[in-house]
Amino acid sequence: MLSFIALAARPEFTVSAVDCRDDHRGWSAEQPRADVRLVLVRSGGFRRRVRGVCTDLDRTVGYLGLPGEEEHFSHPAGGDVCTSISLRPDLWRSLAGEAPVPAGSSLYVDGRLDLAHRRLLLAARDDGAEELVGLVAAAVQQVVTGPTPAGTGDGALVAKARGVIGDDHPAASGLIPLADLLGVSPYRLSRAFTRELGVSLTRYRNGVRVSRALDRLEEGEPSLAVLAADLGFADQAHLCRTVREHLGQTPTALRRLLGANRTSSQTKECADASPTNAHELLV
Repeated sequence: MLSFIALAARPEFTVSAVDCRDDHRGWSAEQPRADVRLVLVRSGGFRRRVRGVCTDLDRTVGYLGLPGEEEHFSHPAGGDVCTSISLRPDLWRSLAGEAPVPAGSSLYVDGRLDLAHRRLLLAARDDGAEELVGLVAAAVQQVVTGPTPAGTGDGALVAKARGVIGDDHPAASGLIPLADLLGVSPYRLSRAFTRELGVSLTRYRNGVRVSRALDRLEEGEPSLAVLAADLGFADQAHLCRTVREHLGQTPTALRRLLGANRTSSQTKECADASPTNAHELLV
């Protein structure tokens, strides 16, 4: 028995938790699929056979599934829990190249890939695109032998991206639509931000949104839910987590702080404008 829980669903990719309770030594055939899949095991294990090659999969070995493959699976040791990442073909090509040549489908999960997997699972509830790109890029370095996308002029690229984010263009909502707008691969754009500014694109974009949140809180915005929606956060909880991460305080605490400052300033202005002596009262 299989169960799927969607962790993230974007037009360019999906991330799902797959729980398999099968326990059989025979092979079950799966219908060929049209997507590119990266599957990493979280617990348990199973076997996969494709093009006559059988691979035992567990937490140390995952696999890359390509469109049109005839796959067979076996679960001789019981069930398993996996993370299945489905990529849109154009996103895959932007990361692996226009004509990627996989050296194989098995993927060794070293410490770096394991950490990238865990970071993706933590980030999937928010955006997760940058973590996904990092994970897939690490996998590409293992299994793709052909040339992968590269480029120069990262300073100009980052400047353009910052302009798009500053203008609050719809494409600034995430790494992948922003890369599409700028005509570069998500991997290149992500790496360029880190090299040029020392922070990830996600953190930079969130920093801009946090600054705008402060503006709204200072103006007296009463609804955190409305604020989160207006600024492009997934929900109010996402807004609160991000603001706390960047500023060390919750939006509610900041609203009180900024409101107190505003009240104090207004009181001072009123005091300055009020008459201060009997002569002024008579004038």
